[in-house]
Amino acid sequence: MLKTLLCCTLALATAAPSTNHRAPAGPHDLPARDQSAATSRPPNTHGRIPILEYHIIGDHESRWTVDRDHFRQSLQMLYDRGYRPVSVSQILDHKMDLPAGLSPVVFTFDDASPSQFRYIEHDGTLEIDSTSAIGIWLAFHAAHPDWGNHAVFCMLPAAAAGHAFFGERGIEGQRSAWRFKKVQFLDQQGFELCGHTLWHANLGKYSDAVVQEQIARGELAIDSAVPGYHVRTFALPLGIWPKNRALAHEGSWTDPKTGRVVNYRFDAVLEVSGGPAPSPNDPGFDPQRLPRVEVYSETLEHTLDALDKTNTRYVSNGQ
Repeated sequence: MLKTLLCCTLALATAAPSTNHRAPAGPHDLPARDQSAATSRPPNTHGRIPILEYHIIGDHESRWTVDRDHFRQSLQMLYDRGYRPVSVSQILDHKMDLPAGLSPVVFTFDDASPSQFRYIEHDGTLEIDSTSAIGIWLAFHAAHPDWGNHAVFCMLPAAAAGHAFFGERGIEGQRSAWRFKKVQFLDQQGFELCGHTLWHANLGKYSDAVVQEQIARGELAIDSAVPGYHVRTFALPLGIWPKNRALAHEGSWTDPKTGRVVNYRFDAVLEVSGGPAPSPNDPGFDPQRLPRVEVYSETLEHTLDALDKTNTRYVSNGQ
């Protein structure tokens, strides 16, 4: 049943200290040619910020799959157009710290599929698959040091079809024992960890008690991998709110086996669609309802073109 539910979901919508507040590179870390291009763009700190939504990085294009070559090209295109990645937490804290003329972009990866983070084992040594999203990202970061590790991974710890902290039980060659290692690696590298429920439940269908259990157990799983991690961002599965919307922001669940009370409270909630998000300097900015751009086909290119054409793109003033 869970496998069927997740497949439908994807078709319709798809032990180190926390380091999720690392600052990106400063203006003096940019090559001279990039500094020149950046400073020629007038500031607009009330402009909009694209929060991109990715699911599967694969070998073809579909509604919820982006071809890995297209993903590589998108990173380069964003870089060349003066965008640099920031996390949701950096937006919330007004700490994007971008050089003047550059623009923020947020990458979010939903559902924790093996395509996002896959290991390959060679003689007992684990290597990151260079064709997975994280492998492509790290290679790009190595070639472009000012492209920081600020993507946001909205994870499922117990969904079917391998969507359980990036793979399990031999699915796409991934072992269950590797799951926590992947979550810990993301934290150690500075990526932001984000909640997405336990197994991608449609929160609009369930009681308040089940909604809180789904969300709290997702956070409990992240804490099990990275003890003490403060999860600040939650992505709504399918973009559907629970009947009691307040429970998407804050709630609690009591483990019936241990009596442990698990509380959660998010600073930001991500919706599925809606276009680029308002600037945190905009009076209309609502962190509890952040819209996103669903990336497939040419939606990213069209979004960036529209922001430039209407002069509504957020551009840093360097402060």
